[in-house]
Amino acid sequence: MPRFLPPLVLLPTLLAAQEVRRPGPGLERYLAVSAPVVALTNVRVIDGTGRPARDGQTVLIAADRITAVGPVGQVTIPAGAREVDLRGHTVIPGIIGLHDHMYYSSAAGGSMKPMLQSYPRLFLGAGVTTIRTTGSVDSYQELNLKRSIAQGQQPGPEIFVTGPYLQGPGPGPGAMHPLNGPEDAARLVRYWSEEGVSWFKAYTQISRAELGAAIAEAHRHGVKVTGHLCSVGFKEAVGLGIDNLEHGFLDNLEYFPGKQPDQCPQNPGTLYRVYSALDVNGPEVRSTIETMVRAGVSMTSTLAVMELGSRSVPRDPRVLEALMPAVAASVDSFYTRSAQPRPDSLAERAFKNGMAFERAFVAAGGLLGAGSDPCCLSAIAGYADQRNFELLVEAGFSAEAAIQIMTLNGAKILGIADRVGTIEPGRQADLVVLRGDPTVAPRSIRPVVTVFKAGLGYDAAKLIASVKGLIGLR
Repeated sequence: MPRFLPPLVLLPTLLAAQEVRRPGPGLERYLAVSAPVVALTNVRVIDGTGRPARDGQTVLIAADRITAVGPVGQVTIPAGAREVDLRGHTVIPGIIGLHDHMYYSSAAGGSMKPMLQSYPRLFLGAGVTTIRTTGSVDSYQELNLKRSIAQGQQPGPEIFVTGPYLQGPGPGPGAMHPLNGPEDAARLVRYWSEEGVSWFKAYTQISRAELGAAIAEAHRHGVKVTGHLCSVGFKEAVGLGIDNLEHGFLDNLEYFPGKQPDQCPQNPGTLYRVYSALDVNGPEVRSTIETMVRAGVSMTSTLAVMELGSRSVPRDPRVLEALMPAVAASVDSFYTRSAQPRPDSLAERAFKNGMAFERAFVAAGGLLGAGSDPCCLSAIAGYADQRNFELLVEAGFSAEAAIQIMTLNGAKILGIADRVGTIEPGRQADLVVLRGDPTVAPRSIRPVVTVFKAGLGYDAAKLIASVKGLIGLR
């Protein structure tokens, strides 16, 4: 479809726009723009494809679709359209969080506590329009939440619900069912696939036999499996048919000295010592990358949560404002401790190797998405997704490439790239308006002004204000 669309071409779309259902009462209080036809003018566009940013653009939205994108003066704006002049602003596709949760854990707020009221609004207010709940504490609550958002009863991202964790027996969170063999793994996957989840996440203590049975059963139901692994190495998981792998370098324990089959090593000190010294361009690591790429297994970058235990974490006042007071005090103390000088830099070097692993994976042709794992401490919904962008740029990706990882690549992994992930005519109008230019200043990913989801423009400030002090509570 050409970028320039004359009025006659636009007419059927604009007529259809008049038939769009009005926003429900759960949405109206948060909306800034809800006109049938909207023209975003004089805006910088980073379209999600990896192409360079383009200045002086017009993005035309009719109903829930993008109908034209092009230079100002070359896109016809229909009479009666709502025009929004966005000089000094940038528009990107809606962020797709591939490793996002609907729970938060903290010493003050409890373990893996569902955030079913606050997190959906905070995700959306931070520009995250689609998430995969990569590891679920209560899949029924998430399926109900997904339905409620889809029906316009409350604001939030489109949700791809993950089934309960696939975890083996041993130490770990009490919210997970400990599998007792391959048949049990297949039974769990079969039940939840029929209930409507679209992904499963294998966890740290699963055995190869259990993982293989889970993957086979999931694929029989048209459902996919990812993994935050430890007991099973990346190459082993690829051989079993896994679809996606989480976290990257530091969670692939196949390089750990003395690693035993189906066992998760429990010595983080050794992990940092070994992984800080590994050569990411050496044959051992290259073999992992080549195995993944050859099999078409994608990977999720989660740098925002990986940095928590690896380096000094910059204080984000927005996080403290969003947290309930007791949790905010705990996280404030974490920021203070994190800022202390660290004489041992092994963790930082291992983290940098993790960044290099992601660059090498992409350079080899691997499909890299991103997610925040908003589980704990300062990594919370939306804000940690934004931090991912800053860290991907620090890792050596251009701003445009980092946006592609967080948008189009995520859409490809979820199988929805024909609908969302880029700013192109015909795509769903999931867009994020930022104040500033993230190609010049990566922190410009933070000041979100308006978030369009399916053509409705949400006031980011109102969404964020509505959850102030609630994270950790509900």
